[in-house]
Amino acid sequence: MARVSIIVAIGKNRELGKQNELIWRIKSDLKRMKELTSGHPIIMGRKTYESIGHPLPNRTNIVITRAQLCIEGCLVFNSFEDGLGAARAIDTDEIFIFGGSSIYTEALPIVDRLYLTIIDATEPKADVFFPDFTEFKTEIFREEHPEHNPPFSYLTLER
Repeated sequence: MARVSIIVAIGKNRELGKQNELIWRIKSDLKRMKELTSGHPIIMGRKTYESIGHPLPNRTNIVITRAQLCIEGCLVFNSFEDGLGAARAIDTDEIFIFGGSSIYTEALPIVDRLYLTIIDATEPKADVFFPDFTEFKTEIFREEHPEHNPPFSYLTLER
């Protein structure tokens, strides 16, 4: 069965977004996200999809929404469970949970791995936060980038 992973960039206080937008856009992080998720299904909520504005290439884009929508280039489901079922039916070794906050919260109990980009900054006006992930205690990868402004780290954790 495919590993289910979350990929996310957050501030040091778990800040995730503000007004349906990412707080930070780090070019090397976006490149890393593309490399990790290419060729795999990604599951995201409607608002996350709308903030991107188009299906991401070389990935099966699965959008979760309560609305009756048809989005060209995406598979659309009304529940996380149905979207996850569709992702599991794809021949892949890893499924990525792509956001937003409510999808992360719903997925966290069944996730095997977290690919985190932790930005060493705080955003006091953030209105969306990543859920608590303290049960992920095994660090399998860390890469520090203190030269960047703001500094950030890549961190991969498992339960």
